[in-house]
Amino acid sequence: MNLIRQTKRHPSRRRHRTARRHRSVESPILAALDLGSNNCRLLIARPSPDGFTVLDGFSRIVRLGEGVASTGLLSQAAMDRALSALRVCADKVTRRCVVRGRYVATEACRQARNGPAFIDRVQRETGLCLEAIPSREEAELTLAGCLPLFDPSIPFALTFDVGGGSTEILWVRLDSGPEPEVLGWMSLPYGVITLTEKYGSPEVSPEAYRAMVADIEAELRPFDVAHGIGAAIEAGAAQMLGTAGTVTTVAGVKMGLKRYNRSIVDGSWLDFEAVHAVSDMLVGASFAERASHACIGQGRAELVVAGCGVLEAVCRTWPAGRLRVADRGVREGILLALARQTEVERAGRTMRGDGRHGVGEAAQAAQ
Repeated sequence: MNLIRQTKRHPSRRRHRTARRHRSVESPILAALDLGSNNCRLLIARPSPDGFTVLDGFSRIVRLGEGVASTGLLSQAAMDRALSALRVCADKVTRRCVVRGRYVATEACRQARNGPAFIDRVQRETGLCLEAIPSREEAELTLAGCLPLFDPSIPFALTFDVGGGSTEILWVRLDSGPEPEVLGWMSLPYGVITLTEKYGSPEVSPEAYRAMVADIEAELRPFDVAHGIGAAIEAGAAQMLGTAGTVTTVAGVKMGLKRYNRSIVDGSWLDFEAVHAVSDMLVGASFAERASHACIGQGRAELVVAGCGVLEAVCRTWPAGRLRVADRGVREGILLALARQTEVERAGRTMRGDGRHGVGEAAQAAQ
């Protein structure tokens, strides 16, 4: 009886609770996590008419791939660093009442023999269900996340993602249908961690840097020849886009930013002359000098030279003159896919006259 009287006295509260439940059904909160060889990144978002609206995020350098190239194993220290970051992510997922999420791991967990055991440990200790995805899927998720930055009037695009343990490269056609067509793909076993460990001792000398760039160029040439990428670029029929920390860092340094600002860097253009100038400056700088740049800091100062090596090799192989900078990738690709899936399910429920959540969404919220 008390509950009935309270409802009658406060109809506005009942309407507010009903509206809140309706919003929860209509716009479930989504999460995407990308555990790479160097970084752990999380985005939490709500679907919106143009994709999604970010509600929360997290990023931390964990260097999970440290030593994997030489030992074939994730080290205890690296796993502990990653787990510390993943606990923060799990807490955010819980506090934000995430309904649906996808949490992926990339090169370090793909390559390490104890990667599956680590993924099991993550689920036991954090509740997050990580999945190690293939490099091809990683590249395609990055492509999906970066699609809004492409010029639709240019039919072809070359995209590259310099990671901690590998570099993913896609050659795509943009005008063949509603979705881009992947014409070619390659995964180089070179990332900022693996290259630093191979060529640095601990610093990458100018001589080692030149050897690194030449070695990467040699790896890229067969891919170029197989797909005629250079000819398309020379004809003005192709655009270039780079994503991940190396490209965004070089862009931020070139801009002289006193503090990294994603809204300024994401979507900006980077001339190849600037790439070569910034790379030369960083290769000749000491660790302390590199770390003094606001967009580099202590966490990236050791690895940024190796990243510049990949970037320079790409620019020399495909001299387009400039590239689009993307501070987005796997997480955004995941969120767009989750948002589309949510919209399809919502439409299905509407047709059935069923306003409830899809089966299993509550269970996924616990992940």
